Amino acid sequence: MKFRLDVPTKRGVVLNGVLFRQEEKRTSDTVMIAITGIHGNFYSNPFYYNIGDTLNSGNIDFIYAQTNDAFGEIPTVNVKTGKEELIGSWNERFAYPDEDIDAYLTFAENAGYKHIILAGHSLGANKVIYYLSRHHDERVERFFLLSPANLTYMMSGVTDYEKRLIKDQVERGDGDKRLPFPFMGWVECIAHTAWDWQFSGLLNNVHTSPKGDFSQAAKLTHTGALLVGTYDNFTDGDPSEFLRNLNNHMPTAAENKLIFIEKTGHTYQMKHQEVADRILEQLQEWREQ
Repeated sequence: MKFRLDVPTKRGVVLNGVLFRQEEKRTSDTVMIAITGIHGNFYSNPFYYNIGDTLNSGNIDFIYAQTNDAFGEIPTVNVKTGKEELIGSWNERFAYPDEDIDAYLTFAENAGYKHIILAGHSLGANKVIYYLSRHHDERVERFFLLSPANLTYMMSGVTDYEKRLIKDQVERGDGDKRLPFPFMGWVECIAHTAWDWQFSGLLNNVHTSPKGDFSQAAKLTHTGALLVGTYDNFTDGDPSEFLRNLNNHMPTAAENKLIFIEKTGHTYQMKHQEVADRILEQLQEWREQ
């Protein structure tokens, strides 16, 4: 069964999610929350259906947890101001994950779940790293990072001229206005959002080089699992080594599980069910410990 969630954040923005569970009422004490990546919605990432249905078969509930950037634009109403708002990847700020993830964790806690697995896919995985590096949240039992994104590689096509335009627009006080070009060639957004991507470093926390800035990963105290497709083209190099490199910078590296899905890419083409099965196997292993 699937239930729509409307989860309010502290800033009043309402995030839309979907709860997968077998019965009308909660029967499981375990839930996995999956934070979405940019434009990482049900339409572009249908593997979420496989994960939700498969976890339900093992009596584990699942929350597809949209954040601001799941779509380009999302009409909503702010519960604090009562005003209509248009959120989306076009105006997301990279400090929002603190409130967004807390909102979903609060929902799960209030719903009575005792075992909460905090997952994220693509940029959503980077958001989980950011959140757990800042909040050693005891509500979270473990993390599950699905194909974290290499932002430096994603932004490699942004020209010096475009970077100057972003800085100039922010510095002259027009940060809340849209850029005259699509950032990275495909994200229509305001200058503040592009500045967060390009210059803030807040979510640029996973790298190809062992000498990259892994200061956030180094602050994680939770244990968990990391998963990637061996053809993932968002890693700039060997995806398996990319994942190992991230894990090597975590204090909990020896306790974490690494999962490699052979011959598939960033959104697990042709391997949706295999990904779901491997996630269920890992969660069941943890449950038996």
